[in-house]
Amino acid sequence: MSLLKPDFAISLADAKPPCISFFQPTHRHYPENQKDVICFRNLIKKLEHSLQTNCSADVCTHILKPFHELALDGPFWLHAIGGLAIFAADGIFEVITTQRSLDEMVLVGPNFHTTPLLRLLQSTDRFQVLALNRQSIKLFEGDRDSLHEIGLATDIQESLGNADGKGTQESHDTVGTLGGAGKSGTPVRYSSTDKSHEVEIDDDRYFRAVDHAIHENYSKPTGLPLILATLPEHHARFVKLSHNPFLAKEYISINPEHLATVELCAHAWKAFEPAYDARIAKLNNDFAEANSKGLGSDILKSASEAAVAGRVETLIVEGNRLMPGRINEDTGRTRKGSQDDPRVDDMLDELGDIVTKMGGRVLIVPADKMPSKTGLAAIYRY
Repeated sequence: MSLLKPDFAISLADAKPPCISFFQPTHRHYPENQKDVICFRNLIKKLEHSLQTNCSADVCTHILKPFHELALDGPFWLHAIGGLAIFAADGIFEVITTQRSLDEMVLVGPNFHTTPLLRLLQSTDRFQVLALNRQSIKLFEGDRDSLHEIGLATDIQESLGNADGKGTQESHDTVGTLGGAGKSGTPVRYSSTDKSHEVEIDDDRYFRAVDHAIHENYSKPTGLPLILATLPEHHARFVKLSHNPFLAKEYISINPEHLATVELCAHAWKAFEPAYDARIAKLNNDFAEANSKGLGSDILKSASEAAVAGRVETLIVEGNRLMPGRINEDTGRTRKGSQDDPRVDDMLDELGDIVTKMGGRVLIVPADKMPSKTGLAAIYRY
């Protein structure tokens, strides 16, 4: 079991059909979470019926075995969060939990249906939060609904520990720890005396190291906006030293140690929402302008043909929208299908894959924020 990460699809490569894609909303708290395992067992029955029409009894039993075992795992169901995704095939049983809820869905087909998770990762409302003070840092990732802490890699903790200004005000240092609660901390020294020029130099060195580590290892790989949560005096100094282009202008002006994660999430969304709304407005304006010049389309056939030709620069997709069917990756021709037919996939999923392979970007937005009513909007390069 693992939390959703950007590289989740790597372990699903080269799977042999039948490929099972299983999605279920779950609940964090009692008594709602008591019903989750009941729903899970009901979905297993639905899955078994679908498998029996396409597989032998032995294959069906083999693939379903880990599902039944998970249903008996009491601790797992006690610690569920927002959503559950399972990808299963011969030799594969990947269990992924998500902070945000997922729509209930069970599909059996020639390929895995990864759209719901890809859309979470591509959602335009995702961000990271850096909770910073002179004693420790914590990094979170999430969206308007929830945050989860990202455990910093050991080598990163060590590199930051080496930037703590050892030797300055050594006789007056107090030792703190670097890293999240419950993790092995790296000692970080901070002065208990009045702040001096030497201590300011130490702070600068430490903040530069934090900025570099977060940018190179977390901001750059994800491209997510970074919201700083810290006291005003630390914010001004950190921003002055930062070279992270993903650092948001708005920040949370409070000591993050005084906030529970759910409170930090609320503060982060309040800080991020204006930039989010501005980004959505710009996307809609960009599409309207491109469409008026013949450099965009909200028609699936046109967008898919442009995608296979490498012409789609940006694809905007409506969240939770499903278009059963297949797209020919050579010609871009579309063939509609039924959601109950295991031989078809989701055309929006396939279209997103094609755009990504061709170097374009895919962005997921809520239905009420879409620039079109068709479920997609493509902006062309030429």
